[in-house]
Amino acid sequence: MNWGTKIIIGLAVFMTFIVVLGLLMVNSKKDALVDNDYYEKGIAYNKDYDRKEQVNTDHAKPEINITSTAIVLTFKQSATGTIKLMRTADKTLDQVVSFETDSANRVKIPSSALIKGSWRLIADWTSEEKTYLYQQEITIK
Repeated sequence: MNWGTKIIIGLAVFMTFIVVLGLLMVNSKKDALVDNDYYEKGIAYNKDYDRKEQVNTDHAKPEINITSTAIVLTFKQSATGTIKLMRTADKTLDQVVSFETDSANRVKIPSSALIKGSWRLIADWTSEEKTYLYQQEITIK
């Protein structure tokens, strides 16, 4: 085999490699970091920012304890709302839990159904006619 044939074979292998990579890129799953409703979230950003600042103003940050069986949130006052548990690695594992605090202003979320690893906890609640929003990265062990 002479050098011309080797160059042609090399170019053909390289072109095949590039085409395969291009097809894999086009057929891969969508990027999990992009929100489908980014426009609506952009419009509501000021409302979310105000609710986050309300947590700081009223010193209403919930205390979060993670045990082997549950995630326990302790609020300063009685509250009702929702808690979103978002899996950063897989959107299909996200969960939304509605809650109302008990007499000790606590909420217990069983962690047995949650996969170990990194989660984003987003608490959205109302207490004494004020609305709050709090986010924290947690790790289930």
